[in-house]
Amino acid sequence: MHQPIDDHFLSKYRALLDAEDLAFDELEHACEDGDRIQFDKDMVDWQNALASKLHFLQNAGIDVRLSVPT
Repeated sequence: MHQPIDDHFLSKYRALLDAEDLAFDELEHACEDGDRIQFDKDMVDWQNALASKLHFLQNAGIDVRLSVPT
C-alpha cells in the first residue's frame, strides 16, 4: 500500500462513497420515474463517481479486482 490509512484517507474515501451513493440514488429515481433522458445522464454521473472512487483506491495502492459472473 502506498498511502497510510489515516483520518485524511478515511475522510476522502467517505466523501467518495457519499458521492457515489448520491449519484446512485439519483439514477434509481430516474429509473423509477421512467425518465430515460435523466436516467442516461445519471448513469454517466454514477459511473464517474464510481471511477473516482476506484481511482482513489488504486492511487493509494489498494488493488481492487472486479469479477464478472460468467
